[in-house]
Amino acid sequence: MPIEQNNIVPGSVIEGKVQGITKFGAFIELPGGMVGLVHISEIADTYVKDVKDFIKEGDSVKVKVLNVAGKKIGLSIKQAAPPKRPERPAPPPRAANPRGNSANRGDNVGSLDDKIARFLKESDERMQPLKNKIEPRRRNRYN
Repeated sequence: MPIEQNNIVPGSVIEGKVQGITKFGAFIELPGGMVGLVHISEIADTYVKDVKDFIKEGDSVKVKVLNVAGKKIGLSIKQAAPPKRPERPAPPPRAANPRGNSANRGDNVGSLDDKIARFLKESDERMQPLKNKIEPRRRNRYN
């Protein structure tokens, strides 16, 4: 989209210079002397605690014009960056025997059953002291 002097068009990507940094964002000087604001949420794709960790005064940055309302110009640095390619998840590991004999399946089920039984036993052992504190002791009233 063409950019004329003093006519900033929403959706366009332009280069500007960081003029000032605040705790809520950064002011960017655009061509033609106009100044826009990049809100802290539009600095980077990750959580931004301090704007100064990502940009400094005097830096030249590419920004995307989000909106223009009178003299207020909303900008974004993260939307001006080219989209990142999502990383492909690693394929699941293949079994040694892709056909899966019944013997192999039996081993896997048995080992899973063993793991579950061990987990339940350990869980009960860990919970017992807590149960002892919570539940009052029951005494035989007739003794």
